[in-house]
Amino acid sequence: MQQAWFKNWFNTPYYHQLYFKRDEQEAAAFIDKLIRHLAPAPGTTMLDVACGKGRHSIYLSGKNFFVTGIDLSEDSIAEALLAANDHLEFFVHDMRLPFRINYYDYAFNFFTSFGYFRTRREHDNAIRTIAQSIKPGGRFVMDYLNVHYAEDHLVHQFEKEIDDINFVITKWFDETHFYKKIVVEDEALDVPLEYVEKVAKFSLGDFTEMFAYHGLQIQEVYGDYEFGHYDVRKSPRLIMIVTKIK
Repeated sequence: MQQAWFKNWFNTPYYHQLYFKRDEQEAAAFIDKLIRHLAPAPGTTMLDVACGKGRHSIYLSGKNFFVTGIDLSEDSIAEALLAANDHLEFFVHDMRLPFRINYYDYAFNFFTSFGYFRTRREHDNAIRTIAQSIKPGGRFVMDYLNVHYAEDHLVHQFEKEIDDINFVITKWFDETHFYKKIVVEDEALDVPLEYVEKVAKFSLGDFTEMFAYHGLQIQEVYGDYEFGHYDVRKSPRLIMIVTKIK
């Protein structure tokens, strides 16, 4: 069976170079706004699902919360563990599989760290994991791309140079998914590397249905990192604040 695309790509240094040497200030500003909005008490327990190298988990733990980060990438978690302390822990874990039951006050899935799996059942399993991990009355924040905006604003091809490495990026979509082909041109490589990302087109209606099946109810919806009104055509993001009702 062919290995899932994200298993290899997320473990490469090029993935982190392309995505995480940018937007640090935007990410921190969004999390600051989110915490002010949610107003969790000091010592609150939080789960960061698909945490990568843990930059958001680390930031949250610095605000006096107990934070757990989980991610499928062994390399990412190995690096995240360098920052672990009494308030901050990390585990290699597949979000499709259960992880602690009725344990956390909050769960987060930031910056479109979802939609990667092959089947709807696998995505449902991931939502189930998150729903089970939080306490009744606990809250979950899902930050996803807005499908309609992404379709309308797709830039089909461009190049980006970061630290003397050239990334050639081609984007397209079909009825069910967005695709992004990334060609990595690095003088250290004998031949360029090529990866193709694939992200499911989940709408607000899709998430409402998936959440409801697992006892989650959407309470608030925002369309950007400034907590602007969600507009199905004009908003770049789909940010949902969800409560576990059973």
